[in-house]
Amino acid sequence: MQIQITGHHIEVTDSIKNYVTEKFAKLERHFDQVIDIHVILEVEKLAQKAEATVQVNGNKLFAEDTQENLYAAIDNLIDKLDRQVLKHKDKTQNH
Repeated sequence: MQIQITGHHIEVTDSIKNYVTEKFAKLERHFDQVIDIHVILEVEKLAQKAEATVQVNGNKLFAEDTQENLYAAIDNLIDKLDRQVLKHKDKTQNH
């Protein structure tokens, strides 16, 4: 699993990188066929936005979340992606 983290109008520090990497490890526990993850972190005035595109076997999953706190946005983003990954896993196992 390869994680690429990009910041728009924000400096991506080591603590943010570690936090994102730690949270995305949760996705790999549920579904080990995650190929590539691209995370974009943005600051727009008072809103902190996190969005991610996850490349899995044969599909791309996308989610985004906006909060006042960047860490809360990352947490909500992971929850959304986790649901999508589990749904994708269910679909592939049913076929």
